[in-house]
Amino acid sequence: MTLTLEIARTIIRTVLDEGAKANMKPLSVCVVDAGGYPIAFERSDNTSPIRFKLAHGKANGSIQLGMSSRALFERAQAQPYFVQSVNALVEGALVPVPGGVLIRSGGEVIGAVGVTGDTSDNDEICAIKAITAAGFEADPDGST
Repeated sequence: MTLTLEIARTIIRTVLDEGAKANMKPLSVCVVDAGGYPIAFERSDNTSPIRFKLAHGKANGSIQLGMSSRALFERAQAQPYFVQSVNALVEGALVPVPGGVLIRSGGEVIGAVGVTGDTSDNDEICAIKAITAAGFEADPDGST
């Protein structure tokens, strides 16, 4: 299974709807494929200009290291020089805080979602709900 533009748009719409229902701050969402390339991005009104880079960095970091951005956050605390070096290798497109969640289909990583705008925990909650609602497995904790 591969991620399509239609699936990415469904995930994005669900994230934004979940954020609005929970009265969260304006969210931005990036869905990337298994290579870390953006499939789709959307933002709520009144988000700051850097939100694309933050959302992409959460999703891309998850893909590049095969772990959620929450796991990456924990790794950054234990091995800051490693994470800093990897961030340099991906030209700064790695944001090691919760909100980046791997998308799995039949256990295989097929992409990731990066959400930013509210607290990192709330960003992650919206990503998980959207991935699950789209019929895929959200992997917010594990690594490949």
